[in-house]
Amino acid sequence: MKLKSFAALLLGLFLIQPAFAQHIKTLQNLDQAPDFSVQGQDGKTYALKDYKGKIVVLEWFNNDCPFVEKHYGTGNMQKLQERYTGQGVVWFSVSSTRLSQALKADDAQKIYNDRKSHATAILLDSDGDIARAYGAKTTPHMFIINGDGKIAYVGAIDDKPTFRKDMIDKSKNYVAAALDAMIAKKPIEIPATDPYGCSVKIDDKPSKVETKTETKKK
Repeated sequence: MKLKSFAALLLGLFLIQPAFAQHIKTLQNLDQAPDFSVQGQDGKTYALKDYKGKIVVLEWFNNDCPFVEKHYGTGNMQKLQERYTGQGVVWFSVSSTRLSQALKADDAQKIYNDRKSHATAILLDSDGDIARAYGAKTTPHMFIINGDGKIAYVGAIDDKPTFRKDMIDKSKNYVAAALDAMIAKKPIEIPATDPYGCSVKIDDKPSKVETKTETKKK
């Protein structure tokens, strides 16, 4: 019983959302994706505007999160990255932190190599600006941006909100379904879901990344 109680407490600590997260608005389907320019783990600078006309995936990432481990420890995330970057999709893993806890480029490169990542890059959102602009709240929290720069999908990676690795084969992968539809130029059946995972831990302050939203047509 004590072991179960400790596990429940540990999970609770991972899942507790900081107070500020409740009033940060998460971007929704058809919102304009905010531009950003940020360093990757490889020392290069990546700007969203440079990928106009391409499908871009933003995958919020925390190497110590058990929900992230669920997908990386099984190779599930790497397979998705490899499959879709091979079809021209740009895939960014985003490490959003407080400035005092920023992931250094060398450490991020080691994680990239150790995880055998196939992402285009790990973006070092060291002050949390991108997370605040997009309203990213969990790791993983998935955003897919279409060629027009609008949010095409936002939410969970799949329909099994657990860190159990044996559930991957039993899950519906929302991100894969959305990307397959976009590549085939078909409508996305499920464009938004509720994210799950460890909370994104950043400071409560305005983002320096400009956010523009567009009223959806009825």
